[in-house]
Amino acid sequence: MTRAGRALALAVLLVCSLQAAPALSAGHLNAIRVAGSINPAVSDFIQRAITQSAADGAVALILELDTPGGLVSATKDIIQAMLNASVPIVVYVSPQGAWAGSAGTFITIAGHVAAMAPGTSIGAAHPVGIGVPGGGEGEGGEEQKKQQDVASEKAENLLAAFIESIAKERDRNVEWASQAVRNSVAVTADEALKLHVIDFVAANQAELLTKLEGRKVKVGGAERTLAVAGAEVRRIEMSMIQRFLHVLASPDIAVVLLMAGLLGLYVEFTQPGLVLPGVLGAVCLILGAIALQILPFSWLGLIVFLAGLGLLIAEVLITSYGLLFLLGVACLLVGGTMIFDLPELSDLRVSFWAVLVPAVTGMAAFAAVVLFG
Repeated sequence: MTRAGRALALAVLLVCSLQAAPALSAGHLNAIRVAGSINPAVSDFIQRAITQSAADGAVALILELDTPGGLVSATKDIIQAMLNASVPIVVYVSPQGAWAGSAGTFITIAGHVAAMAPGTSIGAAHPVGIGVPGGGEGEGGEEQKKQQDVASEKAENLLAAFIESIAKERDRNVEWASQAVRNSVAVTADEALKLHVIDFVAANQAELLTKLEGRKVKVGGAERTLAVAGAEVRRIEMSMIQRFLHVLASPDIAVVLLMAGLLGLYVEFTQPGLVLPGVLGAVCLILGAIALQILPFSWLGLIVFLAGLGLLIAEVLITSYGLLFLLGVACLLVGGTMIFDLPELSDLRVSFWAVLVPAVTGMAAFAAVVLFG
């Protein structure tokens, strides 16, 4: 080879090495954490993280998950974004003691890579909160029960088909995924690994990255090999608005805000001129109304709930010897249990004994002091 030829070959090798350098660098990983219910605020957060990871050239997005479940509508939006993502998504159920319950099962299975920490669990994805509220004896009650059974069967079949399609797309255990919906089966991390529900168990993030290195994933129909050794992990946090909405998107918080708002207005009504209780009550009711915009709610439950306050106020104006007072308390309890009990599939419920009963008891005790003290 002539000197000119050797020089040309050297130049070509130099250019190739410079072009290959970025591919050899570790790059960076993005990581987010989702803890708590799956709601519209969380859905928006995850979708934004996926978009940002694709835009900034992240090697992958790690989604650290710990959830008891949530709204199916929000879960569907998350799954759709994950299945159409142009960046690999690693779902990691962590830390120890965490679980991917109900909606979390769908999200975990939808990951390009699914991993769990020791001591975690996954499953119990059977739909709840479906059908027609109510029931009772007689022909009307039987008809409502039939409607509820039909609605339950439709919802179960729909979600079973949904999770089966996700499991098939990600080459996971389709039969187990179906059983998680139809029979609420749940398993530990080790059992999930044996059943091919997840890809591996990792005790911490360092082990997670070690096991991700060199793993092949299919993204957008093309196969990629993950190169994460030495990669910088950049955390993406919720925005202030998303955090605020995430807190409000809790039935327990929503009911407490509504109760506090009603109590404030009740105090202002029975003790005119105090001003502060009325202002605080109005603020709480506004926040409660925002929560009701985030969460699907039942108008019937809300009406019954508000009727309870009306009956307590009526006790001030009408002498019923406590009858209206008792009916008001009953309406607050019944309405509180019905507010978020909708045909829309959801795991979000008001904690009856832990939240609703103490809140109603406190309000009833205060009203009793005002009325009968």
